[in-house]
Amino acid sequence: MKQIVLASGNKGKLREFNEMLADFQISVLAQSEFDVPEVAETGTTFVENAIIKARHAAAITGLAAIADDSGLEVDCLDGAPGIYSARYAGANASDTDNWQKLLAAMDGKAQRSARFQCVLVYMRHAKDPTPIICQASWEGRIAEAATGTQGHGYDPIFIPEGLQQSAAELSGEQKNALSHRGKAMVLLLDALRAKGVIA
Repeated sequence: MKQIVLASGNKGKLREFNEMLADFQISVLAQSEFDVPEVAETGTTFVENAIIKARHAAAITGLAAIADDSGLEVDCLDGAPGIYSARYAGANASDTDNWQKLLAAMDGKAQRSARFQCVLVYMRHAKDPTPIICQASWEGRIAEAATGTQGHGYDPIFIPEGLQQSAAELSGEQKNALSHRGKAMVLLLDALRAKGVIA
């Protein structure tokens, strides 16, 4: 079983990665299992922050690393919360704090179009000069109120395009098939195959 470190301690993300990579004899382990401290996300884009996180985790663990930098872009808020999605309501904000702040910012706004963005970076080692970078998005709109208990992050207030229920009302399988991370993961699997990392 090949081990890859996930440059995150997010249990929801860890579960999604393990579900997608289980068939390839790859075990994805949270960086917290190796006492990897959080690294400052000093980039101004999802790509920069994902590279910073992957390099940091690979350097400390000696393993290949996957980093995910993702977030929600809301059109009427000029793309906010964007790269600050996880800390929109403050450094130690909960998921609920974040989406409640977003709903308050959207109060009375008619334009509610939004999308989740996901950038995945795979680094073979900390000095990898050509990391694999995959990016995908998931279009939708911001709901008037939260619904559902599945998922994580902003899922309870995000209505995917073409659906009437929130992302937090979808099963894991449905979400993986539709989501920004699911789409980016498909691209990553193709890239890992092309590089011979998985068969």
